Amino acid sequence: MGKFFLTAAILLSVVFVDAQSKRRVMAVGFYNLENLFHPTDDTTKNDEDFTPEGSYHYTYQVYQERLRNMANVLGQLATDVTPAGAALIGIAEVENDKVLSDLVQQPQIKERNYQYVWFPTPDVCGISTALLYNPRYFRLISAKPVKVPLETVGQSRPTRNILFVEGVLAGNDTVYVMVNHWPSRSGGVSETMPYRELAASVCRQLTDSLMTINPDTKVLIMGDLNDNPNDASIRKVMNAKADTTGLVLSDIYNPWINVFKKGSGTEVFDDQWNLFDQIMLSAPFLKNNNEKWRYHSSRIFRRDFLLHESGNEKGYPHRAFTIDHVWDNGYSDHLPVVIFFVQ
Repeated sequence: MGKFFLTAAILLSVVFVDAQSKRRVMAVGFYNLENLFHPTDDTTKNDEDFTPEGSYHYTYQVYQERLRNMANVLGQLATDVTPAGAALIGIAEVENDKVLSDLVQQPQIKERNYQYVWFPTPDVCGISTALLYNPRYFRLISAKPVKVPLETVGQSRPTRNILFVEGVLAGNDTVYVMVNHWPSRSGGVSETMPYRELAASVCRQLTDSLMTINPDTKVLIMGDLNDNPNDASIRKVMNAKADTTGLVLSDIYNPWINVFKKGSGTEVFDDQWNLFDQIMLSAPFLKNNNEKWRYHSSRIFRRDFLLHESGNEKGYPHRAFTIDHVWDNGYSDHLPVVIFFVQ
């Protein structure tokens, strides 16, 4: 049975007001934590590499250092714009709720009282998605996992579910959030493309069903999509738009299309930057004319401490472990992304 944690706290006003525009600001982020496992062996999953006896020599000391490093990043997300940090953070590659419980208790973020939504994963290695939320700015209504039926396209190995969450942002603004980790490119980009296109179609169908009921529905679709913004899964299946002009309420806007065109990315493979980590929005986040939350801007959270300082990988994300599975006191092979809303 899935688990979710509900905090019935009264929502407070966002504490930061932009000095120039006098508008309140809210931040939403996403971060792939790159194999944040608990050192205990789960006999139902293929997680043996991330145990003290495994190939990564994943001791409890390494685990604690990993938690510290991840919390350091999460704690800094968006604080240069709003001291409250991110109200919502979607995450990928976390093993279980024990890891999440330990993560939100880290000193860098403990005072924010982050709650989390998580369900067990069908992934054979045990990695799953989750949503962290600050109960001051988000009230959870419901949550469920949504299956991506890969068996319908000839793949017997299951993939991560889509985490589907409904809640209310501060200011009485209902929003639906989908946290994704689409199938990887392992085995070949073209060979695995149908798997990601299927995941995209599930997201699109969920969004369309919500918009059919209420055309003003606000939806956030975030995750490590293992595809770039110009790939067919996003460009054709999601039918995501790059420009804000001409949007209709049923459209999905993807601010990362233009970011990727400029050469920016969140992950490197074969010395090429990819922008797999994205947050897309339904058009009502841009077209609403009321006093509720509106999309303002997006950015890749790129900080020097998250990058290699020297060597062949200079300027690339500083991974937690070396290619030889040696602990390198790093962070992740992905960079986080953040979007901002104003009111």
